[in-house]
Amino acid sequence: MNKLIVQNRKARHEYFIEEVYEAGIALFGTEVKSIRAGKVNFLDSYVHIKNNEAFIVGMHISPYEKGNIFNKDPLRERKLLLNKREIRKLAQNVAVEGYTLIPLDLHFEKSYVKMNIGLCKGKKLYDKRESDAKKSDLMKIRRAVR
Repeated sequence: MNKLIVQNRKARHEYFIEEVYEAGIALFGTEVKSIRAGKVNFLDSYVHIKNNEAFIVGMHISPYEKGNIFNKDPLRERKLLLNKREIRKLAQNVAVEGYTLIPLDLHFEKSYVKMNIGLCKGKKLYDKRESDAKKSDLMKIRRAVR
């Protein structure tokens, strides 16, 4: 019973997604209420690993309207909750093979806010053109079948 909150469609266009990991996020109460209202944006965000901990950088959660003094900085780094083994594996891939960690979507799983992050490699311009051509061919085939 996963309820999708927001999805990063640009990531699937800009990157080849090799692996997908699901991570929890350490949030405050007013941030969760703002996310429930759909006031979150992570279009230009990425995941950064330091001191064997994963953090999401650049994710904007608008301050909750009724949160007054309990609101936090909208652009603060938020800790991602992953296993130590997963973090170690991701850190090795990012350092050696030239991958990057991009958030793919944000969703609720039961009452918890979870994020799918992708281990991604950037696409070149010709790769983007090729994937766009495949999509348009599939659409033409589907139209012809109907």
